Amino acid sequence: MPLKLTLKPNERLIINGASIRNGDRSSTIIMETKCKFLREREIMHESDANTAAKMICVTLQIIYLNDNPSEAMELFYRQAADMMAGALSTAPYILAIQQELEAQRYHAAIKKGRELIAYERKMLDHASSAASAATAA
Repeated sequence: MPLKLTLKPNERLIINGASIRNGDRSSTIIMETKCKFLREREIMHESDANTAAKMICVTLQIIYLNDNPSEAMELFYRQAADMMAGALSTAPYILAIQQELEAQRYHAAIKKGRELIAYERKMLDHASSAASAATAA
């Protein structure tokens, strides 16, 4: 079954590793064969990966787009172990990502990675609030 994507003006799309940018008008693309793709709103740039969870998400994108992801998988497991060593409460999120990777549902693993980012943000906000409260007291 073909997949129909409508791209916004100047929206970027990665298809099988090739970066494509739409022109100055909306357009529709119909993908008639199976391929690996990420829309611009799904892409985490390496330069934006300023936390452990975001770095994991960049690695998950590499795994998804790569034909032979074994090297990137090893990197994911190292990053995951480091993250859990620093915050054991991230283990359920890491396990969910690992399960998707083992089932070769790489796009689903990226979605689970976004949940990890949201959890990490919540933890960092809580730590920041606690530090501010301690300073004010």
